[in-house]
Amino acid sequence: MFRRKIEVDPELVRELSRLLDENKLTEIEVQRGDQRVRIARGSVGVASHVAPTYAPAISSAGAGKPVGEPTRHPGTVPSPMVGTAYRSPQPGAKPFVEEGSEVREGETLLIIEAMKTMNAIAAPRGGKVTKVLVEDGQPVEFGEPLLIIE
Repeated sequence: MFRRKIEVDPELVRELSRLLDENKLTEIEVQRGDQRVRIARGSVGVASHVAPTYAPAISSAGAGKPVGEPTRHPGTVPSPMVGTAYRSPQPGAKPFVEEGSEVREGETLLIIEAMKTMNAIAAPRGGKVTKVLVEDGQPVEFGEPLLIIE
């Protein structure tokens, strides 16, 4: 796989983060030439994602369990970033949550690895996990449904 080192202006990242905080935004994205910088606030803080625009999109359509239209379900927890979803803290370990698990707000649901950084995805609200829509090690896109909490 071809990888290109991407130089990111740290001042740009600081400025975007400041705008995110000042305007109470959950996400901000800027594109300059072949570089795109997105700063998104998840349940665990501010995460940044930098990707060249020539990077191929990874489609995971059909990889999860079918549930009709999970993006329209009010309990859907979407991915706050592009990366690889892991359901447990380490290979072979028990998953953080399974279908039927009761969760509290702030409890870790899964981890998304993005740019070699592990990002814990926390429950935005308490409730029962009724559907897990991703498999362990599955690539996920920004906004893709991860699971449903009712």
